[in-house]
Amino acid sequence: MVTENQVRSWVEGYLRAWTSSTRKDIAVLFTPHAEYHEWPYETDWIGRDAIVEGWQSRTPWQEGGWAFDWSILTITGDTAAIQGTGRYKELGTFANLWTVTFDDNGRCTTFRMWNNEI
Repeated sequence: MVTENQVRSWVEGYLRAWTSSTRKDIAVLFTPHAEYHEWPYETDWIGRDAIVEGWQSRTPWQEGGWAFDWSILTITGDTAAIQGTGRYKELGTFANLWTVTFDDNGRCTTFRMWNNEI
């Protein structure tokens, strides 16, 4: 069972990786065979290498600055539900709902995001 502290630490790492876009910061969050799915967009990155490449392709989204506020909705077993609001100066504001499933070491095995512009 994943703990609230593990989830908070993982999200903080996610934000650090989103800021840096470095392979090291992104890769440490995910297992080698992790899955990353984002709706309503057709984003299905399978495997850590694909996730790193996908993230790095989105570096231009950060131009002009961004902010992300979030909170944990619930934790059930190895999966956490997280709600967030991302504000990008260049792209607009997005409401996010994440489900993140973790392995025993606190790394993500499956990431699902519903991402809606508001």
